[in-house]
Amino acid sequence: MHDIRSIRENPTGFDQGLRNRGMEPLSERLIALDDRRKSAVSALQAALERRNAMSKEIGQAKAKKDEARAQELMAEVARLKESIPQLEQEEREAGKELDTLLAAIPNTPKGDVPVGPDETGNVERHRFGTPRTLNSAKQHFELGEDLGLMDFETAAKLSGSRFVVLKGALARLERAIGQFMIDLHTNEHGYTEVSPPLLVKDAAMFGTAQLPKFEDDQFWAFPGSALETLLASASEGAAPEALRQIAKDSRYGLIPTAEVTLTNLVREQIVAEEELPMRLTALTQSFRAEAGSAGRDTRGMIRQHQFTKCELVSITTPETSADEHERMLTSAENVLKKLELPFRTMTLCTGDMGFASAKTYDIEVWLPGQGMYREISSCSVCTDFQARRMNARFRPADGKGPRFVHTLNGSGLAVGRTMVAVLENYQNEDGSIAVPAALQPYMGGLARIERQA
Repeated sequence: MHDIRSIRENPTGFDQGLRNRGMEPLSERLIALDDRRKSAVSALQAALERRNAMSKEIGQAKAKKDEARAQELMAEVARLKESIPQLEQEEREAGKELDTLLAAIPNTPKGDVPVGPDETGNVERHRFGTPRTLNSAKQHFELGEDLGLMDFETAAKLSGSRFVVLKGALARLERAIGQFMIDLHTNEHGYTEVSPPLLVKDAAMFGTAQLPKFEDDQFWAFPGSALETLLASASEGAAPEALRQIAKDSRYGLIPTAEVTLTNLVREQIVAEEELPMRLTALTQSFRAEAGSAGRDTRGMIRQHQFTKCELVSITTPETSADEHERMLTSAENVLKKLELPFRTMTLCTGDMGFASAKTYDIEVWLPGQGMYREISSCSVCTDFQARRMNARFRPADGKGPRFVHTLNGSGLAVGRTMVAVLENYQNEDGSIAVPAALQPYMGGLARIERQA
């Protein structure tokens, strides 16, 4: 979330950041809203001060037995009391309108982010490995179904589209990949493992900027009692806005990524600078409604409603966040290097960055079955954008006042997409799958996945 004071200090820079993201300038509108809010605050403060002063004058007039003056003052106090609620309402409305607009504005790109309209403006940073050439490469879902271990049809009967049932060695492979990742990040990369909740309140979703803009992309859960309350209110003729508020007050969001829970661990806190950087990781289920993705990756495991992901989150000081971003990228890339999977790393342009990001690196793994690189991790630095939404601060070692932390997040990696990459890159002509050496200890020594008779 943006700081209106910073916008006032540098409206030109703020508007340029929006232009780089393909948006119209907003500083003039935001400053006007802030002026309106400040005017309402000033008018309210003046009314309160005048009321208090006149109350004292009333006492003085009565002490002097000047009833006429006392009555005159009392009448004016009464008028002020009537105006104060209206002034309070004006302050609330102006503040709410300003906050609503600020909450809907994406983060400002860092100065070294390439400017571009969409993914065509992304810039390749480097590559690792040589894409494998296969005579007749199959896609992962063809391989999995031929093995009899990947079942989309049964999953659709259970849950609908964009779900999968894995069996036998593929179920174990998914578990092995996730365990390998979490062990690597905790044992070699210095991250602390966390087991967080999968259900969160709206405030947590707002903190990492899933709300309000991406509400339709989330899955929501309601306790049975809350649904009963909602239905009862609807039957009694409650207005749609009232029903929506009841739903918001009682719902839980299913996390689209453990970034939500890990980052919010410092919400509404002031941590000591000595505690930073915090490096946190979690291996969790994630849930995404995939709103707006109709027709994209409808077959296979690339775009699922439910998937496992190993998440990386860092909480740092502003001075160290850029270096931490590079460190996080290296940690994520190391997963693919140890699995010997070819990949390339892209610096995303302004038109392809996430809402909360100030700079993002995408890691794209090579998929022989598709004959192309596909995104498997995004590593982003969010500067103080999320911290302001969470009110997450640190106390500098020099004893000066609290400052907002910087937050970073990245996939380390998406487990399902990593399994897709393993299947396609390690496929054999006979349809079997070689197990990468790094995963064999997690597979009980199994070196090859074959169709069971």
